[in-house]
Amino acid sequence: MARKLCALVLLGLALAARAEEITPVMSDERVVFQTEYGDITFGFWPEVAPVTCAHIFKLVRLGCYISNHFFRVDKGFVAQTSDVVGGRSLPMNAEQEAEAGKTVPLEVVQGVKHHAGVLSMARGADKNGARSSFSVLLGSAPHLDMQYAIFGKVTEGMETLRKLEELPTKREGIFVMPLKRITIQATYWYRINRPEPALTLPDAKVCEDDLHELTLRFASQAEELQRVRKKCLPA
Repeated sequence: MARKLCALVLLGLALAARAEEITPVMSDERVVFQTEYGDITFGFWPEVAPVTCAHIFKLVRLGCYISNHFFRVDKGFVAQTSDVVGGRSLPMNAEQEAEAGKTVPLEVVQGVKHHAGVLSMARGADKNGARSSFSVLLGSAPHLDMQYAIFGKVTEGMETLRKLEELPTKREGIFVMPLKRITIQATYWYRINRPEPALTLPDAKVCEDDLHELTLRFASQAEELQRVRKKCLPA
């Protein structure tokens, strides 16, 4: 009888927790990270973390994640991007450095949980010290709920993340790291077409920002091509 009562209580708690969970509305912007293992596409949840979403979106538009990498791949847990300051193989210009040096506050909403595909900001001991490194969840991690800012979710490319999980790794302290660098070779963003837009990020000025982003993207890719050319082609 006691076992049955205990089981019913646990079931009730599980159902209550599930009932409290919410799925935020995703904005119309989509970001694509391209790797040699495939693309990863994600969207933003600005109602949950407006400051974080605007910051990450601006970093993407400035081309800051190009040549950055996933320095951590812990199977069933997270794939984590490096901070763009120090994580890129390409140098940063002044505008990129200025945005990448900014920190964002901890933004959390009760009921938004860490499940596979969710994007969550990385940080140190300072809860308001997140900058540009973030994790893509590879499984559920309830111990992170309300402790780290969730700002979006993968919409396409979970199969790419599964490929990353199968790569050889090594452990360094608390981090499980791939033996081979997983480079974000290129990034771009677009807006999905809907009859009526759901949400758009507040800092998304279309023409001016699109043109500026293209200019920066071409400049970054030109630098990367030159680097590869010098490395791989004879003088």
